[in-house]
Amino acid sequence: MIHVDLFATLDLVAQAPGDPEEDPDGFPFGGWQAPLFDETVGQHVGAGMEGMDALLLGRKTYDIFAAFWPGQVDGVDGGIATLFNGIPKYVASRGNPDLDWAGSTLLGPDLVSAVRELRDKHEHVHVIGSLNLVQTLLRERLFDRLDLWLFPIVLGVGKKVFDGGAVPANLELLEPPVTSSTGAVLLRYGLAAGTPTAGDMRRADRGLDPS
Repeated sequence: MIHVDLFATLDLVAQAPGDPEEDPDGFPFGGWQAPLFDETVGQHVGAGMEGMDALLLGRKTYDIFAAFWPGQVDGVDGGIATLFNGIPKYVASRGNPDLDWAGSTLLGPDLVSAVRELRDKHEHVHVIGSLNLVQTLLRERLFDRLDLWLFPIVLGVGKKVFDGGAVPANLELLEPPVTSSTGAVLLRYGLAAGTPTAGDMRRADRGLDPS
């Protein structure tokens, strides 16, 4: 299964949530998530990683993780350091980067085929951040679960979850939403069959007057 884990604002900006230096390409709100992160968010993020047996990352997110996690030991992170350092890491990149983090593999140029192979090889592959990669997976309907944390702020600028090129798709809510003390909401969706259909809200059986 392919799990996509994202933190986003109400206007669906998901760029650089955790650190002012995370994405220096002129984005003025790096680290926007930090003031809104609470114990509830941390607990559910950790619980959502149970069973993870591989990471699939875009190049920028990989570089951020590879610079941080190898030097960490488990503590307040609830065991994430051991998890991330111990499982295979797969990297989507058009270049030929140095992958020094132990267990890292560069995917081939046919990304869609490579991800399908990972889907068959592993039980729970997680994609964290990696917006360009995520948008490819969304366009290809190549994911099984989307954990979308929405935080109660609007930024107005930045890279968005659905930043052009999304294809029509139906999703199903897998469990009731979770709300944090800061107003963040976890929406856990699965990819459903078919594509969106249209209807008419003026129909008499909806109690609306068509006149």
